[in-house]
Amino acid sequence: MDAGDDAGIAPYGTEALHILRAEKGYIVVGDETDGTTTPDDVGLGGMVSKKKADFIGKRSLEQSELKREGRKQLVGLLTEEPSEVLPDGAHAVAAVHDKPPMKTIGHVTSSYLSPTIGRSIAMALIENGRARIGESISFPLEGCKVVKAQIVDHVFYDKDGGRIHA
Repeated sequence: MDAGDDAGIAPYGTEALHILRAEKGYIVVGDETDGTTTPDDVGLGGMVSKKKADFIGKRSLEQSELKREGRKQLVGLLTEEPSEVLPDGAHAVAAVHDKPPMKTIGHVTSSYLSPTIGRSIAMALIENGRARIGESISFPLEGCKVVKAQIVDHVFYDKDGGRIHA
């Protein structure tokens, strides 16, 4: 700590790392992914080889269900109220009704109050998510509370990667 004092180095914890990775749109396997997600669903389809004749998992990725239109895709969320942090796992619904059932269209995978962005940010898997960027969706919570959020790109900070290469 003493050696880094002149450079402004300070200790940090794992929660800070989680916020930093979410600001950059980096996924955590098990949070932004589960047994139903594909690389394309989380914006990593370009990492799958288009040149190799065969590779582990290729046959699975060619299944019709994994190519179907309207699959859940990773997106970012900005709540209408910047200080409102959506709970992890909160369900987005197609329409809010007085009581269940309500059609679920996705869920929050990660959610934080970002000091860098100056507001809450969240990532979510939403049906046909990338085509819905700009839309407002609703999250009914406990106590009849409904939080609205705008669908945005899942990279909140340094989209072009300039800070990484600084």
